[in-house]
Amino acid sequence: MKEWKECKLKDICDYGKDRMEVLTLDNSTYISTENMLPNRAGITTATTLPTGEYTPSFEIDDTLVSNIRPYFKKIWKATFSGGCSADVLVFKAKENISKEYLYYVLTDDEFFKYSMATSKGTKMPRGDKTSIMNYPVKLPPLPTQQKIAAILSSLDDKIVLNNKINDNLAA
Repeated sequence: MKEWKECKLKDICDYGKDRMEVLTLDNSTYISTENMLPNRAGITTATTLPTGEYTPSFEIDDTLVSNIRPYFKKIWKATFSGGCSADVLVFKAKENISKEYLYYVLTDDEFFKYSMATSKGTKMPRGDKTSIMNYPVKLPPLPTQQKIAAILSSLDDKIVLNNKINDNLAA
């Protein structure tokens, strides 16, 4: 662990800045805070599209986090490319950073606590984008990032499978 670096989130990722035409989207390729599920449960299909001409875009493997009421822990690792609400933060891993490791850094309860502690507003708190990028991160070498992400991903897959089994048994 001595080769692990202490750094900030801004050292390992950037916010997505690209935009796309709303006309190219449909309800299955648009992500808003409304169709992101709480407690890291993923997404559902959107019920509406934005009314503007352009919206932020994201790519496969980007990590999307709802910036409104961070305590809901709405986060999703993109399985397709599309567009999203301006209230959804798009995190893009920098070069030599595992996209999966970044996702797991952001799913940690400590990240959501930090986001709430530095948020603005009381009724509908929003994460402060500058403060979020100062979130402290312990960064191992890339091979270790990949190993950690692989282990956590296999555990996530097992949880999904167990939930499906439970749903089938309940039915």
